[in-house]
Amino acid sequence: MTERQAHPDDIRDLFSRAMSDMYRAEIPQYGTLLALVADVLGVERHGVIRLGTAQELYDIRRLFAVLGMDPVGYHDLSVAGAPVHSTAFRPITEDALRRNRFWVFTPLLRVDLIEDLALRAEAAAILAARRVFTRRVLELVGVFEAERALTLSEAQEFAREALETFRRHSDPTAYFATYRKLHSALRLIADIVSFEGPHINHLTPRTLDIDALQAGMPGRGTAPKAIIEGPPRRNCPVLLRKNSFKAREERIVFRQSTQKVTAGTALFGEIKQRGGAMAAKGRKFYDELLASVRRNVQNDPAGLNASNYESSSRCAFVHCRTIGVVDCIPRGLASCYSATPAGRASTRPGAAATVYELVREFFCNFSSSCTRTSYPSAQPASSSPISATTKNYAAQSNRAQFETVLGAVSTTKSSSMRRQRGLRQQALNQIGATQIAFA
Repeated sequence: MTERQAHPDDIRDLFSRAMSDMYRAEIPQYGTLLALVADVLGVERHGVIRLGTAQELYDIRRLFAVLGMDPVGYHDLSVAGAPVHSTAFRPITEDALRRNRFWVFTPLLRVDLIEDLALRAEAAAILAARRVFTRRVLELVGVFEAERALTLSEAQEFAREALETFRRHSDPTAYFATYRKLHSALRLIADIVSFEGPHINHLTPRTLDIDALQAGMPGRGTAPKAIIEGPPRRNCPVLLRKNSFKAREERIVFRQSTQKVTAGTALFGEIKQRGGAMAAKGRKFYDELLASVRRNVQNDPAGLNASNYESSSRCAFVHCRTIGVVDCIPRGLASCYSATPAGRASTRPGAAATVYELVREFFCNFSSSCTRTSYPSAQPASSSPISATTKNYAAQSNRAQFETVLGAVSTTKSSSMRRQRGLRQQALNQIGATQIAFA
């Protein structure tokens, strides 16, 4: 009997490393960025892959299950001007997160939101004709579903075959005239529809100091955007701060009747810094502050008003810049903890009477799940790479449709909050403080 030893966490680790190597070969500046991130403290990475059909979403959910990654959240990006809705595939248990946090944000194109009916039909036909998974990777997915595990050799083969879905394809499947029409509707639509496969749109390392990274990038030959999106620099980081940069120019050869046409396009990369997770009250507080900044100053992609935007952001956050994550606890702004080694070794939590005091006395600290749920992609208007578009799609959320084609129910925000409360109680149980007050 064949011994199946490859755990999903091991397969995820193998696959994410292989993807990093592949992406570094495709985008040499990514290697430069990784070196710089290592200099200023960096950790996990995540990717984005944009899908075109319901079948693609269904199959990629099965593929990610082999990697121990579940769909978490539903995001309607029509509010950000894009005809897509999405989820994020990620590990969800504490042990899996400690092993490898790699996750992938996965938008699905909503062809039904393309306004031109003829163009909609043409796009649907192009997408229906492509096959984005190899026959062998789907066979291995079937083996995993039947056996609930793979052998070590099968896991290695799975990683190689799965990479083909994420590899960049420069050969277009659409004629140039069709590409131009799709591009006129929205570049995002053209990028999803016009090529043989979805590929990894970008692979993003996470830094612990995005300001230092931004300052160091020009010296490595990489020019970031002038404005770091999200809250300004704080003594204790929370939520998401991000920026992007032009990774390279690419020339694409399209078919056009009996001739070929060459068109240029730019590939972009991203960097992100994620801080501690917020409870519902804290998240609402920060969302209101960020919204006030955007109302006062338009975030110009060219960076012409960068100084005005940063000044407005500092003014909006001036009263909370020095609030540490520990101080968020008694205010009800943060809620995700785990027991420290000192707390687990202690038979009693000293004189502490509240969770706040436990954290202050180092018996309890923020869980690694905090950074997982902190702000990865939960605000389409700020985290979507197409957020600067001027296309006006009315918000048309359709979670039921998305989960039907996904073939699974994605974890909800309320489920995440319940899990945070469970982690908090688990931490208190570990240090013998089951009856302690929250604040």
